[in-house]
Amino acid sequence: MNTPAVSIIIPVLNEADGIVQALARLQGFRAQGAEIIVVDGSSDDDTAERARLLAGCVTTSMRGRALQMNAGAALAKGDVLLFLHADTLLPSSALELVRAAVGNGGCWGRFDVHIEGAIRGLGMVAFMMNWRSRLTGIATGDQAIFVTRDAFERSGGFPAIPLMEDIVFSALMRKEAWPVCLTECVTTSGRRWEKHGLLRTILTMWWLRLRFFFGASPNALARDYGYFPDGT
Repeated sequence: MNTPAVSIIIPVLNEADGIVQALARLQGFRAQGAEIIVVDGSSDDDTAERARLLAGCVTTSMRGRALQMNAGAALAKGDVLLFLHADTLLPSSALELVRAAVGNGGCWGRFDVHIEGAIRGLGMVAFMMNWRSRLTGIATGDQAIFVTRDAFERSGGFPAIPLMEDIVFSALMRKEAWPVCLTECVTTSGRRWEKHGLLRTILTMWWLRLRFFFGASPNALARDYGYFPDGT
């Protein structure tokens, strides 16, 4: 059986300060055969230029995480697509774990997450995120979602919405199969919790999800969240 090739797709926006360090941490995976694709959402800084030093492919797309991830998937050569946030660190065994999951019949999945930061309570947030995902079959982008190319294409990819694209994608994929929930952790930055405060961030995210569940437009939610992917 051939070892499945893995493409790591990283959507970025104004990450010039950290992109070189983020990509440097992925060079070991390149040595193991992984393809590294950076998709810049028309950053206002020199993120793309810095990324070209260490990525196999750097491209630009319209701004918006879903659009950027779909653009990266369209260029990817791998049998498995792994979508990674720029502030998230994969465990050293990531490729081995993903390949094993796919080899055992899984068509998509995610990692457990550990949130790194200086404020108290982030461990409990991560614990709840991981168990909620196990119970619901819904993964978040912070958990480094991976999916076979065939399953991704059958799903139609990420919906072109400014927020909740990971939730909708997971719901689509869950109809095909329950996700492989890897217990190995990715480590993601707690910067948004540190910036806005732990309780405020939790309440904001739950309020957005509740409104989305009851039919609120993702565009309206993005405006309320202060996220404007088109740069307006």
